[in-house]
Amino acid sequence: MADGTKAVVDTSAADAATDEAALAAAIDELAGSEDAGEGASADARRKGATTAAAAARTEPDEAVDGASDDATEAGPEAASGEETSEITAPLSVQELRAELAAGSPRKKPAPEPARPARRPTDPQPTVDPRDTATLPRTLPAPQRRSGDMIGHRYRLEECISQTETFSSWRAVDEKLRRAVGVHLMASGHQRARKVLAAAKSAALLGDPRFVQVLDAVHEGELVYVVREWLPHSSDLAKLLANGPMEPHEAYQMVRQVADAVAAAHRRGQAHLRLTPRCVLRTDSGQYRINGIAVDAALRGLPEEGAEDAQRADTRAIGALLFAALTHRWPYPEDRYDLQGLPKGLQNAAPDQVRAGVHKGLSELAARALFDQPPHHARPISTPEELVRAIAQMPRIRQPEPELPAFPTPPRHNTHALPTAPNPTRVADTTVAPLPASSRPVSSRRARRRLRRVIKATAWTVALGAIGVASWQFVDTLRHTGGATASPAPSVSSTAPSPQASTHNPVQLTVKGAQSYTQPGDGTEGSDNPAKAVDGDSNTAWNTQWYNDQFGLKAPALKSGTGLLIDLGSSQAVSSVSVQFGGEHTAELRVPTAAAAANPMSARLDGFTVVGKKNGSNVEYTLDTPVTTRYLLLWLTALPKDGAGRFAGQVAEVKVFG
Repeated sequence: MADGTKAVVDTSAADAATDEAALAAAIDELAGSEDAGEGASADARRKGATTAAAAARTEPDEAVDGASDDATEAGPEAASGEETSEITAPLSVQELRAELAAGSPRKKPAPEPARPARRPTDPQPTVDPRDTATLPRTLPAPQRRSGDMIGHRYRLEECISQTETFSSWRAVDEKLRRAVGVHLMASGHQRARKVLAAAKSAALLGDPRFVQVLDAVHEGELVYVVREWLPHSSDLAKLLANGPMEPHEAYQMVRQVADAVAAAHRRGQAHLRLTPRCVLRTDSGQYRINGIAVDAALRGLPEEGAEDAQRADTRAIGALLFAALTHRWPYPEDRYDLQGLPKGLQNAAPDQVRAGVHKGLSELAARALFDQPPHHARPISTPEELVRAIAQMPRIRQPEPELPAFPTPPRHNTHALPTAPNPTRVADTTVAPLPASSRPVSSRRARRRLRRVIKATAWTVALGAIGVASWQFVDTLRHTGGATASPAPSVSSTAPSPQASTHNPVQLTVKGAQSYTQPGDGTEGSDNPAKAVDGDSNTAWNTQWYNDQFGLKAPALKSGTGLLIDLGSSQAVSSVSVQFGGEHTAELRVPTAAAAANPMSARLDGFTVVGKKNGSNVEYTLDTPVTTRYLLLWLTALPKDGAGRFAGQVAEVKVFG
């Protein structure tokens, strides 16, 4: 309406008159041509009458779509919608007369002089429905420019997308001084009424998780729909531009979208065209859905039954989760700036397409997307079932933010410290005051830093005790072994003594093992990592399988994977023996002082390489023993299995001191 209020014009009387006029004109024209014996073929006459009937039955309803949706993309959805909405099967003269008689007892062919009384009551008809020869199959989108006013209220600012049948704009509501989105369509278009009906139903939904429809108006030759505008939001296609989502963010996206779509279906609403450009993430981290019902109506997608609509929306949510986990579109076509899947990977779960994908989310996406999921899993066919499946998953917690690393306390040789002339002025380097710019802003962050300081202090004390014990042990050996009376050299915790390499190696007890990958790559390994350190070479820890070998360049998906071994406490390590299941290439690494506090969350560059070997049974012998609690076995090349895929296997790891 011109005043901007939400309204949908009731044209039932005009439509009834239009139906009568069009059908009567078509019947009379066909009957007259048959009597006169004109040479035109019967098929052509039926086609003309059908076109008139289809035009008379056109339903002009308009609804709101996401202005951010790229309406110009030429996908199979849009192509099928264009055809199915505008082609009508030809009807015979008898079928037209039966249809006219079934509609109303008064709908009988009128004599020629009575035809003027049957003209449509629409004061501004775009096309005369009786003129079947000139009725267009589609009407072009109304031509407008920036600065034009719509309904004496909405000023068009920027055209977001343009198709042959409608255009989407960012506009300003001059009355309320706010940004809005506007869709424009010719009122004579065959989809106009369906768009208006979809907009009205979407406005009545009233769910804040969906972008709200503010106005839907049929005004003269225009049908326009006004929607809420979210200026500080990004659609899912933009969020995936730089790569896949972290597991926690993908979990939040699919949970919020599934909850909203399930609630809409409970109220009889369906989206039918849920794409990455329809899912918007606000600056507060909430996801909102744009274009429910309206997007499908604008593009002429056929209406689905309740069961088919639920399956279509569930499959669309599965495709969104698949794209978020793999950064690939789950169909052969490249869509939404994402590369499609090759034909050999059709019906493959996300964790088979990309390494390190969260297992639970991968299974969820496959069950929602495919009618026959891998591993004989039960498919999910409705949004309500999807919501229940998400609720049964273990909660995926948000990763802790990375904090600036504390400086490593210097390791002192307690037997070689110079005497300070004034001990009271020696600074305590283990707890340095924080600069003003890095002081904690919350008590939680302060406690976290305090724990780091305590850990650093404990490490310093432990290393000092180890140094003292080492010196005493060497001194005892020297006196009992008849060594020369020369003074014993000072021993530092960072430089092992030469005598350490002469003692017989002793096997150390391994407290546990964990699968290690780069932060953000997810978990690795299908079996328990503890099988690699259980003392039984018949059991083994298995990695994932990969189509390509590890490496730093494409097509490799990652540079390697690892097994983190925990000795329980800091101990001197002189050698490590590893039994693999086949020819492997692996590096032995130890964490730096900064990474030792939490090695599972440290990046690979936080570990120092102390050895690199290739083979099925390898032994890493260190030049000088290294005092550490953790050891990282980093696999950089894997053998092929029987299926021609790359997979790793670690049967047994033994550590010697």
